[in-house]
Amino acid sequence: MLKKYLLSPGPTPVPEEVMLEMAKPMIHHRTPQFSRIFSNVRERLKPLFGTKEDVLILAGSGTAAMEASIVNTMSPGDKILVVNAGKFGKRWIDIAQSYEVLVESIELAWGRSVSAAQIEEKLISHPEIKGVFVQASETSTTVYHPIKEIAEIVKLRENTIFVVDGITSVGVYETKMDEWGIDILVTGSQKAFMLPPGLAFIALSEKAWKFVETSKNPRFYLDLKKERKAQNNDTTAYTPAVSLIIGLNKVLELMEKEGLKSIYNRHRVCADATREAAKALGFRLLAQDIPSNAATGIIMPEDFDGQKFVKAMRDDSGITFAGGQDHMKGKIVRISHLGYHDFMDTIIAVSAFEMGIKKAGLDIELGAGVAAAEKIIIDHI
Repeated sequence: MLKKYLLSPGPTPVPEEVMLEMAKPMIHHRTPQFSRIFSNVRERLKPLFGTKEDVLILAGSGTAAMEASIVNTMSPGDKILVVNAGKFGKRWIDIAQSYEVLVESIELAWGRSVSAAQIEEKLISHPEIKGVFVQASETSTTVYHPIKEIAEIVKLRENTIFVVDGITSVGVYETKMDEWGIDILVTGSQKAFMLPPGLAFIALSEKAWKFVETSKNPRFYLDLKKERKAQNNDTTAYTPAVSLIIGLNKVLELMEKEGLKSIYNRHRVCADATREAAKALGFRLLAQDIPSNAATGIIMPEDFDGQKFVKAMRDDSGITFAGGQDHMKGKIVRISHLGYHDFMDTIIAVSAFEMGIKKAGLDIELGAGVAAAEKIIIDHI
């Protein structure tokens, strides 16, 4: 028997009760029955976003919400500032350039976090910038960026909005969109929301909605004005992902039962334990400034093939970690502690990593990582 463990930073495991909820007979999306569920989930999403504004639900991956945030607020020739510190920072650039939006970027080595001072310096030297676009948690580098501090800089500028990719941070970190001054916050279903891929979520501030009114970019499926009008009538502009929204209703019930403070603390403890385990085994972390609580990136020795290791763990041991992306391919291993993941899952992840590394020929002390993780976790079980 080979029991499988999904320990990658998306998709993440789905709770059994959520899968069972989604397996119920299909209902039509233009019915009072579905509208009640849809209205309920939209209201229950607001605390996770830290907002009183509308949270819109789109059928698509998180990238759909990223694209919607640009296409609905910017026009060709507008300039935005992007923090390019990983694969998904680069995605902001690719989307913007597809719509002839000009990009000023802050280029950082993978593993580094941007500072609010760097953002402020760029805004002072480029006052024409209309939007600051950044990841909260950059999944490819397992880094967190100081969103609250950046928001304090951007919100002072009337003609600039702050747009945050929260795809691996919403549901991991407390996020106060309204209080901090985030103008657009996006996320997706397959991370902390413990669902299969297929839903994207996006919320806009009043300031951001004013930008929507002046944007000249063409849009159809991702027209947020159209979606806002429909969703405020408890329906959608186009066919929604019915089963996923029904599953989301159960997910939010589970999250409310656990409590948001407990959820954020669970992610922090699992992340701390994984990081301490890696260091106890003699490894360096990729994240050098602010490691993310969503996943941990571990740097492999120069002569070690991280991609081969990830493949062997998946195929031979049933353990799915994630490797590196782009130029970090083969150089790092990423271990998730995201979503439907508890303290014992962290112990399994660490022990599997230890045994896999030992089996692959690296000279490590078996049990050192597990012991370090247990010291973090023991006071929380």
